Amino acid sequence: MILVGELADLPPGESVRVQGEVAIAVFNVDGELYAIDDTCTHQDASLSDGWLEGCAVECPLHAACFDLRTGQPSGPPAKKPVRTHAVSIDDGVIYVHESTPVSVGGAVTEEVG
Repeated sequence: MILVGELADLPPGESVRVQGEVAIAVFNVDGELYAIDDTCTHQDASLSDGWLEGCAVECPLHAACFDLRTGQPSGPPAKKPVRTHAVSIDDGVIYVHESTPVSVGGAVTEEVG
């Protein structure tokens, strides 16, 4: 579990970057919290620096958009999804439960969700 901070410090429409195994971006979308890997899968850009529109974030580098609920890109230039992570709140404090890579048939794939 990764400590993000106080819920009061992450108002709707804002994001914060925290460090897990990799950097993770946490977004507040009208009171709903979402967490995804912070690095765009198209090029190395921080998604927490992107533009939030509904449940999607637009990468600040080349405008790739990712659904915060699923991690799926909406189209080019990004083709690969980002991992999503569970978020919980305990006594007004936000925590991220980092997803882990899973092994499927000997190949390592990223668990989304």
